[in-house]
Amino acid sequence: MQNVVAVGTASWNVPKTYADRFPASGSHLERYAQRFDAVEINTSFYRPHRVSTYERWSAAVPNQFRFAVKIPRTITHERRLENADEPLAQFLGEVAGLGPKLGPLLLQLPPSLPFQPEIAGAFLQRLRRAVPGSIVCEPRHASWFAPDAEAVLSDLRIARVAADPAPVPQASEPGGWRGLTYYRLHGSPRIYYSAYGPDALDALAERLAAATRDRVPTWCIFDNTAEFAATGDALSTVGRMREHIAGVSAATPCL
Repeated sequence: MQNVVAVGTASWNVPKTYADRFPASGSHLERYAQRFDAVEINTSFYRPHRVSTYERWSAAVPNQFRFAVKIPRTITHERRLENADEPLAQFLGEVAGLGPKLGPLLLQLPPSLPFQPEIAGAFLQRLRRAVPGSIVCEPRHASWFAPDAEAVLSDLRIARVAADPAPVPQASEPGGWRGLTYYRLHGSPRIYYSAYGPDALDALAERLAAATRDRVPTWCIFDNTAEFAATGDALSTVGRMREHIAGVSAATPCL
């Protein structure tokens, strides 16, 4: 059974710095999947992968493991959500190779793309009709954080990412459909590079522990991968989350 809270990184590298925290044998993905129960595939944003590649990745991980997959930039940044039926169909056919291990699809939008109901609304409706599973959206233009955009996301059961650093203040908290929470942590203050400090990780772990207790499906992905800080942050967060859960359990009296 899949865990309520999934913690992982954007890619499954096993850096030398943390190699002793993982099994010694197997591919990077196989070793990674013994410590984490989720990963975000970002390479799909830049180039397509064969169905057989997704099938191979799926076969390499345990049953409870899940892959989030980033929707191609051809759709989001080049076509800007217009005339995207063909590349979307191709992408969905490819990721079907993950089978039941397919997690959320991530729609990251360019900072220059505003919320235009006639364009974004039409695309999101087509996307929701084509995808029965989870969808998360990471908008970065301020117009996406207005009530009308939030209503569209909520009505279509599309969660809005809680991002750090936040492009606008509202982006730091989850939004859209609240049936799924998705934290996407890019590193701060230096995006993609900086590791998070103990206080920030402890606060995050406390939130994740609360989501576990409340049975709120939640993903937490570290994207500060440029110098492999993501792996250390994710390992620390999992440990801290377990401590919070155990602490609450120990403090709860038996009835």
